[in-house]
Amino acid sequence: MTTTAASIVSRNPADPADVLLEIPAPGPRAAADAVERARAAQTGWQQGGAAARSAALHAVAAAIEAAGAELADLAVREVGKPLAEARAEVARTVAIWRYYAQAPYEPVGAVHEPAAGEGMLLTRRRPHGVAALITPWNFPFAIPSWKAAPALAVGNAVVLKPAPEATACALRLAEIIQLALPDGVFTVVPGGSEEGGALIGASDVVSFTGSTAVGNIVVRAATARGVPVQAEMGGLNAAIVLPDADIDRAAAHIAAAIAGYAGQKCTATSRVIAVGAAHGPLREALAEALRAVPVGDPADPATVCGPLIGERARDQVTAAWHGLTALAGGTVPERPGWYAAPTLVEQVPSAHRLLAEEVFGPVAVLLPAHDLADAVRVTNAVPYGLVTSVHTADLDTALGGLDRLDTGMIRINAPSTGVDFHLPFGGAKSSSHGPREQGRAALEFYTSSHTYTLAPARSA
Repeated sequence: MTTTAASIVSRNPADPADVLLEIPAPGPRAAADAVERARAAQTGWQQGGAAARSAALHAVAAAIEAAGAELADLAVREVGKPLAEARAEVARTVAIWRYYAQAPYEPVGAVHEPAAGEGMLLTRRRPHGVAALITPWNFPFAIPSWKAAPALAVGNAVVLKPAPEATACALRLAEIIQLALPDGVFTVVPGGSEEGGALIGASDVVSFTGSTAVGNIVVRAATARGVPVQAEMGGLNAAIVLPDADIDRAAAHIAAAIAGYAGQKCTATSRVIAVGAAHGPLREALAEALRAVPVGDPADPATVCGPLIGERARDQVTAAWHGLTALAGGTVPERPGWYAAPTLVEQVPSAHRLLAEEVFGPVAVLLPAHDLADAVRVTNAVPYGLVTSVHTADLDTALGGLDRLDTGMIRINAPSTGVDFHLPFGGAKSSSHGPREQGRAALEFYTSSHTYTLAPARSA
């Protein structure tokens, strides 16, 4: 992918000669115009009622399901997602729209007794107006959907700016969604930072997923305008393995979380903390599991680790492991596209970037810990706090350390990857800003609460 002031070009990361799309960048004026059209359409969308919004979201789900094979193939080609994962993402996208299709019928407030006298007090949640959604390329259908569906369900209009690398996916998703919605209620504005900045400057609520650096810019810009904003950003996620864990099972889970989709997930595992006697067996089992991960063409159903999204991304990964001791990987496969082998390194200096920054690739560091308390300390000693996985046969022991972890999500005997879309999603520290997204939390974020006092016109 390349973006210039004049155009957006999207390429297949498994075959960079394959150009999916080349279109003019619309510019910031087009983004602002899209917000105005959305604002004009929003009132009718909200006032159309719960039944109409619910039916429309159900129709979106059905249309995405009908186009499932096409969408999965498009994700494989544009963002290099392995076919099995692409199919799973489309299925999850359908489920997201069906879940939120019931949300228009949810209560939007409550009735309270006044402190004194006659009448009643009401609370009611109302949509903000126009939601600006800025989304990454790695989940080109699911992330736009888990932001757009709740925003639409409660009566907002939506303008989506996808990452340039996922432009073709976003435009095709929009074609499907727009067939079920009134004109102007859902719009896609392709582009880069100029278009994104214009959306933030004109919308009523902002939701962002992407890098920490860009997320901080988004938060500052939205906060300066006084509009609600949430930002899901980076992760430097740890997997803690205790001595009593099933080592082979833990190694399989962790290898999948390191190498799946070439580690291009904010929930990927990038640090593996082996506690006490677990270190030796885990070191051997995890290296073996990573060497066995199928690397190759993302269109092959057997592939687990496909290409990185681009040349720059591949080079960042290889630079990160350069000069380190690799237990597995540390090589670049000789094939077209932007590939890197799943890699496990050890004996990494404490100031190394792999222990301080999100690299976003299939590489992880193996670290020792004396006991669970030491493992918790190591886990917390980074600027991020998205997700931690803990592997043990003794839940009592695990529970003793869970409350000390500075992470928003904790997964026991499961990979760090994986999202339950009906539950709140988000992290701590530099991983997230603002309210959680997904589940019922999203319905609250895309609305504001208003309190009404209803007093009788005359005394009884």
